[in-house]
Amino acid sequence: MAELIKLPAVAADSAGGALAQWLKQEGDTVRAGDGLAEIETDKAIVEINAEQGGVLARIVVPAGPAQLAVNTVLGVIRFAGESDADVARALAEAGTAVAPQAPTAAQSPAPAATAAAPGVVAPATAPASAAPASSAEPAGSGEPGRQLASPLARRIARELGVDLAGVSGSGPRGRVVKRDVEHAAARGAAAPAASRNAANPAANPAATRLPHSNMRRTIARRLTESKQAVPHFYLTVDCRMDALLDLREQVCRQGPRKVSVNDFIVKAAALALVEVPEVNVSWEPDALLRHASADICVAVATEGGLTTPVLRNAERKSLVELAGEIAELAGRAREQRLRPEEYSGGSMTISNLGMYGVREFAAIINPPQAAILAVGAAERRAVVDDDGAVTAARMMTVTLSADHRAVDGAVAARWLAAFRQLVEAPLRILL
Repeated sequence: MAELIKLPAVAADSAGGALAQWLKQEGDTVRAGDGLAEIETDKAIVEINAEQGGVLARIVVPAGPAQLAVNTVLGVIRFAGESDADVARALAEAGTAVAPQAPTAAQSPAPAATAAAPGVVAPATAPASAAPASSAEPAGSGEPGRQLASPLARRIARELGVDLAGVSGSGPRGRVVKRDVEHAAARGAAAPAASRNAANPAANPAATRLPHSNMRRTIARRLTESKQAVPHFYLTVDCRMDALLDLREQVCRQGPRKVSVNDFIVKAAALALVEVPEVNVSWEPDALLRHASADICVAVATEGGLTTPVLRNAERKSLVELAGEIAELAGRAREQRLRPEEYSGGSMTISNLGMYGVREFAAIINPPQAAILAVGAAERRAVVDDDGAVTAARMMTVTLSADHRAVDGAVAARWLAAFRQLVEAPLRILL
C-alpha cells in the first residue's frame, strides 16, 4: 500500500514544525534514503528521508510557514504496481482530503472528515498567502540556474514577497541568506509590504515586517520563562589572561591546528565542574540532577537566533579535540543542520561576546541548566601587582549567572575561583 509521509517527532520536546521546502516534486522517483523535505523546528532544519523507493505521487502540504503538528500527512509515496486509487485510499484511511493538485488543495476548504482525524492537518491549514509563493517557485526543485538560498531565506522571501532571482547572496558560494532578503525588502523589493503601507498612511514606510521564525518564538518563550521563574544571581571576577594568551600563541604555532581563547575557556569550565561538581547540576521539580560528565554548551549566533550545541564529556577531551568539535558544530549550527541530540541537554552554557569588544555582561540561564558563564573581551588594563607596582595586564571579565534554587552563593564562588585559577595557570588545561 502507498506510504504516507508524515511530520516526524524530531526531538523529545518538539511539538511540530514548518515545512521549509520539498526536495522532491510530484512524479519524481525516490530511492531509499533520499531526502524528501526539510522541516524547520524551533532549533534546526531537519531532513525527512524516504524509507523505501518509489514515486512521490502526491504533495499534500506545500512548503510554507504554517505550523504543523507531529504526524501531519505531508505527502504520499507510491510503490511499483500501485495506482492513483491506492494513493487516494491511503489518504482516505488517514482522514486526509484528496485533491487533484497539492497547491489547489492547500487553498480549498477542508471537508469535515479531515478535522476528525487527530494529528492530521489538511492542506487547507496552510495560509492562503503561502500557496501562491509555493506554486510560483517550487521549493527544492533542483532546476538548473535556480538561486541558491537557505531555507530560512526562502521562507522570509515568500512572506515579504521578495523575488530571490534579483537578490545577490552574501553567504558561501553566493548563497542567499536571511540578511540578504531583509536588505532587498528594505530597498523596496517587498511589494506586498509597500502596498500595505500605502493603504495605511499611519504605517511607517521605512519599516519592514519580519514574521517570527520557530526558533525566534522558542527563544523568546524560553528566555522569558527563565527570567521570570528562575531566581538568578550573579558573580563577576576579572581573570588575568597574559599566561593563557602567550600559551595559545605557542599552541597555535606548534600544534596540529589553531585553537581559540574560547576553546581554552570551554575546557577550563569543564575542569572547574569536575573540581566543584555541586555546580554540575540541573533543577527538576522533585530532585536535583547531578551530571556524571561536564557537557558544555557553546552559544552560537545563527541567522534565526541563538543555538547551543553541546560538547559531551568536555573534561575528557584534549584542547585540540575540543577546538575541532566546536568549529564543526558551530558551522553546522549556522546552517541549521544540527541533529536534535547535538543541541539537547548540557551541564552549563558558555556565552562569549569578547570578539565583539564587549567588556562584560550578564547572560540568562538556559533551563534546566543551573548556570551560564558570560565571557567578555580580553583587554589591557592597569593592574596593581602584589608589590604595589602598577602594570598593564591583559584582563578578561566573566560573570556567572546561577540558579539559586540549585546552587548556593558560596558554591558558585568556589566554582568561579576554580575557573579563574585554571585560566591564570593555563598549563593545567593542557594536562
